[in-house]
Amino acid sequence: MKILITGGSGFIGSNLIKYLINFNKYTICNIDALTRTSVPHALKKIKYDKYFFKKIDICNYNKLKKTILDFQPNIIMHLAAESHVDTSIVAPRKFIDTNIIGTFNLLDICNRFLIKRNNNKFKFLHISTDEVFGSLDKGSNSFTEKSNYLPNSPYSSSKASSNHLVRAWVKTYNFPGIITNCSNNYGPWQHPEKLIPHTIARCILKSPIPIYGIGKNQRDWIFVLDHVRALFKLMHKGKVGETYNIGTNKTLTNIDLVNKICKLIDKKNIDKNNFYHNSLITFVQDRKGHDFKYSINSSKLCNSLNFKFEYDLKKGLDYTVNWYLDNSRWLIKSFNSKFNR
Repeated sequence: MKILITGGSGFIGSNLIKYLINFNKYTICNIDALTRTSVPHALKKIKYDKYFFKKIDICNYNKLKKTILDFQPNIIMHLAAESHVDTSIVAPRKFIDTNIIGTFNLLDICNRFLIKRNNNKFKFLHISTDEVFGSLDKGSNSFTEKSNYLPNSPYSSSKASSNHLVRAWVKTYNFPGIITNCSNNYGPWQHPEKLIPHTIARCILKSPIPIYGIGKNQRDWIFVLDHVRALFKLMHKGKVGETYNIGTNKTLTNIDLVNKICKLIDKKNIDKNNFYHNSLITFVQDRKGHDFKYSINSSKLCNSLNFKFEYDLKKGLDYTVNWYLDNSRWLIKSFNSKFNR
């Protein structure tokens, strides 16, 4: 089976590729533009003769078309996206180009050229976010696949637009697409612009840890390997034309999460002087349009495909903190390149 992964050198994509390689039976083509948040180091040590990398921006229609038609994938897993809300507020154009135009390019090429040539069963997995649903109130029920789209940032609106494109291709052209909406991921190789590695980096540097507002915003956190396992399940068993939510349905406030990270690092005594890292927490002006709460109901995935999560937050967070401390050189280098320290 041939699998083409867009954004395979990103955080989730690189974890997905390493998971697939363990089966030693898939031919994998990774398409990635290698942007500032890519983590090519995550795949640097791969020795797998059925893995190929192509540096391509999915906005480049002609290069994308040639690669797809040359490779002839049975599965496309579309993860390439601009994804950081703060960046989308400052510079939204790139989010429109990559997330909307790039997705259109993939759909158009596959629908017009690939499916006609490929006699094998083809499937297109579009990996999206729970942020397309907008924000929940404190007592609201979790998002389901039938929740209305109410995106509140340039990032989430661009992802909602790409979801609509996939759905339209499914309905209009009978395109073999599946949409997934996942909650906040965490784990190894995540860029330190994101909350968890950002907090760990600042703990190492003894630098102020900024928390928006009063830190009461709530998020549903999923360990990246559980997300990858869910995508693998959907690749084989997911029903074409369906949407699946992927999340733990367990939320935590930002301030509670940061405190947990600080306590884990305190236990490691990395400074050898019993420093309490939560003393670094600093509350800053809230983000524009900051969504209060995300929570995912993934019962459809779990019940219809018999999927079970392997990592609760305690297990996943402990693994993650240990990984970043063991790889602190890469973490701090990435942090410094982003925040110009």
